[in-house]
Amino acid sequence: MASTDKPTDPEYNKGAPPPPPSSTVNCFVLDVTLRVLLFAAALTAVVVMVTSDQTKFFIPLGTPKAKFKHYPAFVYFVAALSVAGLYSIITTLASLSVIWKPNLSAKLLLHFVFWDVLILGLVASATGTAGGVAYVGLKGNKHVGWIKICNNYDKFCQHLAGSLAVSLFASFVLVLLVWLSVYCLHRRIPK
Repeated sequence: MASTDKPTDPEYNKGAPPPPPSSTVNCFVLDVTLRVLLFAAALTAVVVMVTSDQTKFFIPLGTPKAKFKHYPAFVYFVAALSVAGLYSIITTLASLSVIWKPNLSAKLLLHFVFWDVLILGLVASATGTAGGVAYVGLKGNKHVGWIKICNNYDKFCQHLAGSLAVSLFASFVLVLLVWLSVYCLHRRIPK
């Protein structure tokens, strides 16, 4: 009499689904995606800020220019976002190497948490500094005699606003990267 026990039958196991991919690989696939987004945001913010020059002709003043180089806060902003862009390239390559060779994933996740928090602090401080100077340019400050310039340099201020908005997005992406790394480390703790 033929046995109807299908689990021992080799033909029965032939159509079984493959084992699910490692959770570490899934974490690093999402990590690579977020790091590419971080690079795109940092690059966009830097390019928009650097191309924000505007020249106006005023009879009593001649032809003054509004350039990001004239404001130390904006120079710091460009430098900080450039560092974040370089960092995202390096860590994207590191994440890709973990996808190909997952044996160092836990150690790399821990390093990512530390470095992501450091770069988040850098990007957030640069965004806040540039945002403060841009706000004074938009509204002025009557108490200390600073006049607003955005009514004269509209293109310059629009570039600043766009660059600051993209920088805020980059800060949000960095927060997501920190959360992802901590979550992936938490999942590796034996229950």
